[in-house]
Amino acid sequence: MVLTVRRATEADARAIATIRVASWRVAYHGLIADALLDRLDVDREAHLRALHWDRHNADPRSASLLAERDGYPVGWAATGLCRDEDAAGRGELYALYALPENWSTGVGHALMMAAEAALRASGFHTASLWVLDGNERAASFYERHGWREDGAAKEDDRIVGDTGIPALHERRRVRDLGEVVPR
Repeated sequence: MVLTVRRATEADARAIATIRVASWRVAYHGLIADALLDRLDVDREAHLRALHWDRHNADPRSASLLAERDGYPVGWAATGLCRDEDAAGRGELYALYALPENWSTGVGHALMMAAEAALRASGFHTASLWVLDGNERAASFYERHGWREDGAAKEDDRIVGDTGIPALHERRRVRDLGEVVPR
């Protein structure tokens, strides 16, 4: 079985939406309220992702990456300029997800290598990412890849909106993209 990672295109919007929804429902079960996970909708997300593709990918420093196993989409990552006010000039790993049946098969590692390469190619020397508090599987994965907590935390209310569900607590991790990490 051949695993490849390539730049995603607008035509991949549905595959990306499918990967994100499937992985969120498994990875965040018990960490995010079921009411939020239940309302995730592949069709709606695919439509919105395609509709806003050009805006989300306008910055040449951004990259949307799709992992495929034998031509079938199994993972997705997105990178670009860091959105944190205290991190001017830093890159950010916005997302890295694999279909749950592909966890621990090398998909995440391949996406991480491609994402870090994309960040470096965009001129970033450091990058950060946010991990949902309690998501130990992700925290361990990022730790193995050299991403270390820097003490920053935030309450993210982007997906909870006006549902009355508390904001999600996230912790930031940072990586020196020049550092060689034994794998």
